[in-house]
Amino acid sequence: NTAHELGHKSSRLERRLAKIVLAQSFYGHFYIEHNYGHHVNVATPRDPASARFGESFWIFLPRSVFGGLKSGWRIESARLRRQGSPALSPRNNIVQAWSLSAALFGTLITLFGWQILPWLLLQTLAGITFLEAANYLEHYGLLRVR
Repeated sequence: NTAHELGHKSSRLERRLAKIVLAQSFYGHFYIEHNYGHHVNVATPRDPASARFGESFWIFLPRSVFGGLKSGWRIESARLRRQGSPALSPRNNIVQAWSLSAALFGTLITLFGWQILPWLLLQTLAGITFLEAANYLEHYGLLRVR
């Protein structure tokens, strides 16, 4: 939830720190989707991060994770297209976030060996699950008309 709060700040440093925190969970697309997708579509059927009334967390979780990834990529691709850049470019904030995660994980594997990989995967799953649990609880059953 630290990344979530930092991502809402106006300070450039705090927004960059949000991206660094998300890198630990390989969840960098969250910054884009949350700020530019979720805030627009919150509590509507278009928002993958708003839990439907009666929906269990375990049904919500994959919908939010994969729906958020799809939405974030769409948002970032559209931004780059408006600027005349291809979606798959170094200017893509999601590509940058994934690169940061890959560098972090690569460094840790280099320092500690492959035996750290299960722990990295476990903390990735835990980080994503905790962040999405907050989304689930904060938006459960909310519905608004656009």
